[in-house]
Amino acid sequence: MRDEWEHVHTDYTRPAQRPAPASLAESEGDWRRYLEGDTPIGWLIQHSAMTEALVSGRPMYLLHTTKDITAIRTSGELHVSTGCLVGALYCSPLVCQREGLRPHNLGAYLMQTKPDTTPMIFEVIPDAPVPTKGVNYLHLGAIHLRTYLRYRSFLTLAENDQLDHVVLAGLGAAAGFLDTALRNAVGRATAAHEFIDQLAAAVPAIPFLGYLYFEVLSEYLMLHSTTPETKGYAQVGELNNWLYKRLAFAAVDGMHRLFDLARFHPRHQQLVQLIAGVEPALAPGAAEYVRQRLSHLLARTALHPSQDAASVSFRGTDLSTLRHVAPGLIGRMVFREIRYMPRYKQLYQCFEKAKALEAWDYWNDEGIPTPFNGILPKGEIGIHPVYPRSTIRAWTAQQDSRGLLHPVQEVNAVLTPHLASWWAPPRNRSWKATTDPRITVDRSASLPARHLSIKGISA
Repeated sequence: MRDEWEHVHTDYTRPAQRPAPASLAESEGDWRRYLEGDTPIGWLIQHSAMTEALVSGRPMYLLHTTKDITAIRTSGELHVSTGCLVGALYCSPLVCQREGLRPHNLGAYLMQTKPDTTPMIFEVIPDAPVPTKGVNYLHLGAIHLRTYLRYRSFLTLAENDQLDHVVLAGLGAAAGFLDTALRNAVGRATAAHEFIDQLAAAVPAIPFLGYLYFEVLSEYLMLHSTTPETKGYAQVGELNNWLYKRLAFAAVDGMHRLFDLARFHPRHQQLVQLIAGVEPALAPGAAEYVRQRLSHLLARTALHPSQDAASVSFRGTDLSTLRHVAPGLIGRMVFREIRYMPRYKQLYQCFEKAKALEAWDYWNDEGIPTPFNGILPKGEIGIHPVYPRSTIRAWTAQQDSRGLLHPVQEVNAVLTPHLASWWAPPRNRSWKATTDPRITVDRSASLPARHLSIKGISA
C-alpha cells in the first residue's frame, strides 16, 4: 500500500525513479531532462516559489476561497475536498510583501472569476522543511481499483454487473486507439493529425483520456510559453495558470460553469486553432507533442510497471486480465463510472474516505502538512487536515486596489478529517458500444499530415 502512494508522488528534488513498463521509447528521466532543460520555463519545475517555500521550513501563507463562511463560523469546522489533492483543503500560495500578501497567479484567477466567494488567509507553520513530493492524480488509478475491489460488497450484484458492463463497453469502443497509443509509446509513430483525431473520438468512451489530453496540453503551454505575461510570472517563480484556463474555456462551451475534462476532446484542426488562440507560436508543435507525451503517459499511468508495453493489447482482452495488466486505466474508469450510480451519493464517504485515510497516513510519515498537485508545481496546494505537527490559523481577507490581501478577522475553526459534500457533473454519453472494438473516426475536418519534431525527444 505504501509503495502505491510512493508511486503516486513525484519528488522534484531527486532524479526520476518511478518503475515503468518495459519497452518505452523514452523513460521518465528522459522526459524530466527535456522538460526541465530544453523548454523555456522548465527551470521552474525545481525552482518555483512554491517549492522553495516548502523546503524553507518557514511559515506558509495560503489562499482559500469559500461560499460557506457563515457555516464555517457557526460549526467551527472546515471540511476538505477530494479531487486532485485526494483529501485536503484546496488553496494557492500567498507571497508575503511589505504592503500585504500577494496571491499567486492561480489565486488571482480564482479571486477574479469567483467574486461571490469569501477569501480566507491560512498560516501554516510546519515542524520542518517540507519535501517537494507532489501527488500526481493521473497515477491514482491502481489505488482507485484496489479501493473498489475492497469495498465492492457495498454495491448490489446488479450494480457491480452494470459497472463491469460499462467499463468493458468503453474499452471495446476505444481499444483501437489504446493499442495505437501503446505502439507510439514504444516508438512506432503515427501521423500526429491522425493520432489526435483518434484520441478525440476515444475520449467519450474513456473519459480519463480527456484528463490526460488536457494535462499534456497544459504542460505544453506552461513550459513552452514565451509571452511577456508568462515571463513576468516566471520572474516571481510561478507557472502561468491562465494559459490552460483560456484553453479549457475556448475548447468547451460552458466549461466556466462546469469544469469537466471528460468534455475536452478537440480534433486536430480544432486543437491547432485553440493553441493558436492562446499563443500562436506554439500551434505548429502542439499535435506532435501530444502524440509523444500522451502516449508515454498513457503507458505509464494505465499499465502495471511489470508489463511490457510492446506486447499489451486491449483488443478482445477480458476484464479480469486487464485488472492485472492495466490497473491504472481500469481504476480510473471505475472511479469515473461509479460516481454516476444512483446510490453513490450515500456511498461516497465510504469509497473516498478510504483513500483519504491512506493519503493522510502517507503524508504524516513523509512530513507533508501541505500536499500539492504534483503533475507540475503550478500552484495547486492544500492543507492536510490531520497533520499532528503543524500550527494553523485562519482569517477572512480583504483585497485592496493593488490586488494584495490583508487579514480582517480571525476565524475560530479547525480543519477536520471530514470530506465536503459530493456532487457529480451531469452525465453526457455521446458514444455507443458496438461489437467492433475499433473506433470509427470522421476525418473529414482533418488537416494534411505534417511531421513535427520536438527538441530533445525522438519522434
